[in-house]
Amino acid sequence: MAPPVRNRDPSARARGQLPVVCAVSVGGGVGAAARYGASLLWPTEAGAFPWTTFCVNVAGCAVIGVFLVLVTEAWAAHPLVRPFFGTGVLGGFTTFSTYAVDIQRLVDGGRAATGLAYLATTLLAALAAVWAAARLTRRAITDSGRRTHGRTRPEAGTSQSHAEEGRAKQSHTKQGHTKEGRP
Repeated sequence: MAPPVRNRDPSARARGQLPVVCAVSVGGGVGAAARYGASLLWPTEAGAFPWTTFCVNVAGCAVIGVFLVLVTEAWAAHPLVRPFFGTGVLGGFTTFSTYAVDIQRLVDGGRAATGLAYLATTLLAALAAVWAAARLTRRAITDSGRRTHGRTRPEAGTSQSHAEEGRAKQSHTKQGHTKEGRP
């Protein structure tokens, strides 16, 4: 059996990726503009704890936790949504390069303890944010999936919920039938 034929034309492969590259680029511009806007609204004084970058990174990580659960478990998104929003917008919004520069500036400015605290708290808070947001989103999806128009859906492995069984019995009785199904 012959080996599979691969497309050896790199330009054809690159053209196929063009929509993804464009989606990431546009999303990255949107995210970076939002981050820059945050830095203008809440500037950080030299030598101070960089709260704006910290909050942007933690918020961005929380949003990625929500987003990834939604696009992988709740709904089928267009193929370009994930590269646009996940990689582009949130990649441009969160800024771990600025995080590294902030740490370096704090250390170079004689504030090594603040730099180390920033290093550790950002890492821990970002990981906790993504984990908590994903978990809460998954729980919200699961809980809302069990409800239909204010009623609880049956648990896995059961045919009807207790409320549905009661309504079925009432309906059957109203039609003049007994429990055994005879009039």
